[in-house]
Amino acid sequence: MSAASKSEKKPKKMSATWREARQLMWTHRKKLAFGFFLMVINRLSGFVLPYGSKYLIDTVLAENQLDMLWPLALAVGGATILGAITNFSLSQIISVTAQAAIMDMRRRVQAHVTRLPVSYFDGTKSGVLISRIMTDAEGIRNLVGTGIVQLVGGLFTATIALIALFYINWVLTSATLGFLLLFGVGMAAAFKRLRPLFRERGEINSQVTGRLNETLNGIRIVKAYGVEAREQSVFAMGVDELFQNVKKSITGVAAISTFAGIVIGVVGILMITVGGNSIASGTMTMGDFVMYIFLVGLLAAPIVQMASIGTQVSEAFAGLDRIRELMDMETEDEEDERKATLLNVNGDIRLENVHFSYEEDVPVLRGVSLNAPAGSTTALVGSSGSGKSTLVSLVMAFNRPDSGHLLIDGQNIDEVKLTDFRSHLGVVMQENFLFDGTVADNIRFARPDASPEEVERVAKLAHCHLFISDFPDKYDTVVGERGVKLSGGQRQRIAIARAILADPRILILDEATSSLDSESEALIQAGFASLRKGRTTFVIAHRLSTIRSADQIVVLEEGEVVECGTHAELMLQEGRYKDLHDQQYAWEENLFVNPGEDYTPPNT
Repeated sequence: MSAASKSEKKPKKMSATWREARQLMWTHRKKLAFGFFLMVINRLSGFVLPYGSKYLIDTVLAENQLDMLWPLALAVGGATILGAITNFSLSQIISVTAQAAIMDMRRRVQAHVTRLPVSYFDGTKSGVLISRIMTDAEGIRNLVGTGIVQLVGGLFTATIALIALFYINWVLTSATLGFLLLFGVGMAAAFKRLRPLFRERGEINSQVTGRLNETLNGIRIVKAYGVEAREQSVFAMGVDELFQNVKKSITGVAAISTFAGIVIGVVGILMITVGGNSIASGTMTMGDFVMYIFLVGLLAAPIVQMASIGTQVSEAFAGLDRIRELMDMETEDEEDERKATLLNVNGDIRLENVHFSYEEDVPVLRGVSLNAPAGSTTALVGSSGSGKSTLVSLVMAFNRPDSGHLLIDGQNIDEVKLTDFRSHLGVVMQENFLFDGTVADNIRFARPDASPEEVERVAKLAHCHLFISDFPDKYDTVVGERGVKLSGGQRQRIAIARAILADPRILILDEATSSLDSESEALIQAGFASLRKGRTTFVIAHRLSTIRSADQIVVLEEGEVVECGTHAELMLQEGRYKDLHDQQYAWEENLFVNPGEDYTPPNT
């Protein structure tokens, strides 16, 4: 990328980030406005004490008006109470508003992410997305919460204090202002250097979170291969990189605070020298000097506070940058707005000269053409890596062909709404993913309104009712994260029940019986026979004996269709299918008849 294009991209991104920040503030404008009103009252009440001190010294004591002592004390006390009440109210209102904004942002980002194409998730770690949704959104509290109010409040207090200081002694204030402007320039330069650090921190944090998420999800594999030390090392390197980033930002923030301390010290020296001479010459009273000290404190404190808050706001903008990048990605819903509605689905699916690759110049499918008539069953077989799962992924519209066409009832799937198409889809994947909820919740996942009787009916069809009935809580049994409390076969049968309940027009069975024993598989196949009636079904099966009843068997090798026909037809051709069938039969026979002999199973 050229320097020119980089410079064009950055202002555009910054503009989008500012637009996002303004939108957040506008959404919560009423509570923010009330918060600013409370802030003004709070800050104004803080000026009562400096003025009261001047009045005490120059009037009450100097002129011996002791009768004004109690009214003055009551005024200062009232201002103190008012300041405390407004400060508490401000904290409550603005903090709640900030949390509401964070909640809204998380919901928006999560809703957007779930509608992104599957191809995006294939190349992005889940931990990275979790960090975007949860951690980056947290930073916006500084834009719509106490951060922005304190920042504006600091500017408000500093402005009033500065005006009063000029009125008391413009010479001393002019010198003081010069050092404060120098401090402002230093802060601007520091924030410019700190913001990339905060952005980089978010990236590092999301990567570390992503790897940690993978390790915890795959803890059984980690322990099985005894690689805990390696995973510890990878995580340690990640957190060390995060530490180095934090250390740099801490150094930057500390430098700002140190610089602020130096400026305040210089201002103190000026007050002693210039202020002392002014009192001696009679241009300032002792009350003016005491009031001046208070006002300098009111001026310096917001400046130091703004340095800290500015860092937080800068971090919030870095988080918004990352969220904005995600939100700028086009979702499937946005694509659907430009497409035709798919009212009814018969289930006729046709692929015409389809080519597809995940990486450039590494083709996975090469000119695949096949027709799956409505209500038919198509079985996909072939060596591992031949393109079976990729073809099914295209049928489910998880990926798009690089060239060629995939037609549903004669319509190009790229031209119809994906939500319409997928509402007629039922899937039993090889992974058998279950959610951390009850058995009943997982079965009715596609139809939350399904009755207990319907859930039990499909459970019986999937032959999982018996083992569910053995659980103490039966259908209310919690399956654990990813269904970890169930066996592989149990998870698979619940996934099958889920697909049956969805009542799809198009059914995808990707190794749907791979985790079942022979007896359970025979029972499931009987259930599948009735389930497939009237539905277009695609089956990927490891055991070729389970697909003999398919209307057509498509043999794939190296991404190409090499054979297509029924079981009987393909056996007569004595081609690749017969080789796979005979190899598998010989392997199974060898496994049970001659278990002591070495034999390499067929790669199907």
